[in-house]
Amino acid sequence: MPRTDISPVLVTGATGRVGRVVIGQLLDAGVPVRALTRRPDAAATLPAEAEVFTGDLTVPESLDPALNGAGAVFLVWTAPPLTAAAVVERLAAHVRRVVFLSSPHRTPHPFFQQPNPMAALHADIERLVAATRLESTIIRPGMLASNALAWWAPAIRAGEVVRWPYGAAETAPVDDRDVGAVAARTLRQDGHAAGDYVLTGSESLTQAAQVDAIGDALGRRIAFEEMTPDEFRSLSTGAAPGSVVDMLLAAWGAAVGQPAYVTTAVADILGKQPRTLRQWAADHAAAFTAGPEDSAGPAGPAGPAGSSGS
Repeated sequence: MPRTDISPVLVTGATGRVGRVVIGQLLDAGVPVRALTRRPDAAATLPAEAEVFTGDLTVPESLDPALNGAGAVFLVWTAPPLTAAAVVERLAAHVRRVVFLSSPHRTPHPFFQQPNPMAALHADIERLVAATRLESTIIRPGMLASNALAWWAPAIRAGEVVRWPYGAAETAPVDDRDVGAVAARTLRQDGHAAGDYVLTGSESLTQAAQVDAIGDALGRRIAFEEMTPDEFRSLSTGAAPGSVVDMLLAAWGAAVGQPAYVTTAVADILGKQPRTLRQWAADHAAAFTAGPEDSAGPAGPAGPAGSSGS
């Protein structure tokens, strides 16, 4: 049972992959949780121990009931930028600590330095938070392992060749569960004020090697075939904004020929090594062998697929 002498933590993006992990980790640690969602019916999909509040980042005043009495907030920005300043102002008026799910836009690696509207939004929110008296921590996941569900699972389920651009581009996919665990730890544990953590897996793998790792976890070989950037743009029409597609192609192109940016932040904070991509794939094998699960379209290093929620 949650201890009554601990202030609740408000989790935005509560129905996203990372948000759900954060909720579970906090509840397991005895921390009372408030889950923010735009849809009242989403309460049925969240743990019964979480107190669910309906609110919307585009309506800042709707957050007040969830913020009253809270001690910290896990902030996942899932809205247009217009209300960001008003939301941050409200956070600063109610809570002591905020952990913001951002992106590695400050990382000195070409993969993360391509023009990216989401990264620009994240930088703006970071500036707003820094201008307050909030005790803030920034976590910056690189490429999420779960992107494979949207990108490659449909072809793998169908027994087809995985066709993808820039197969030689290297990234270090990080398990969503490790990201959520880091967020939960920094929300409930002192010592992370002003922390700025880039979260990656421990392995630099080409995209073709990532498909191989998924095949290893499934116990079968998965064929990989290079496609051109123009083919990728054509196939992505309607599935993702053109700006996201262009950002991904530019990032992958810039990553060819050099190892991925890899950090030890997950191990440093959690005291254990991050899960490998093969471990992640083994734990999600059903998604690659059963019916359709995720078709979110392309997502990238500054817009992790499934990290948000409503």
